[in-house]
Amino acid sequence: MPLLDTLWAMLWFFLFIAWIWVLFTIITDIFRSHDLRGWGKAVWIVFVVFLPLLGSLVYLIARGGKMAERSMQAAAERDRQTREYIRSVSSNGASTADEIDKLAQLRAAGTLTEEEFQAQKAKLLTQA
Repeated sequence: MPLLDTLWAMLWFFLFIAWIWVLFTIITDIFRSHDLRGWGKAVWIVFVVFLPLLGSLVYLIARGGKMAERSMQAAAERDRQTREYIRSVSSNGASTADEIDKLAQLRAAGTLTEEEFQAQKAKLLTQA
């Protein structure tokens, strides 16, 4: 019997964790939804918190069809923001060799002196 009791307890624990996950998913979706205004969100939160089983089932029936769409939109927005941030902090795409080549062209054209060229080249090489 202790083994059966342990398995039964593990099942209930798993179901409890799954229930918490569903509640967090629904609450996240409520706040993510742009078509609900403040009072609508407040009513859904109160409904889900105070009548969790009924509130969750009604929410999934009434608004569950768009949950995946809102989740994908949020993921796409996070991806866009991440890419934008990476572009903002990364270099402009030019490698150190390209920059040294540009400096060499400026030196050949007489725009830079040999000392300026060497100083800029050393600065680029220390940054890399």
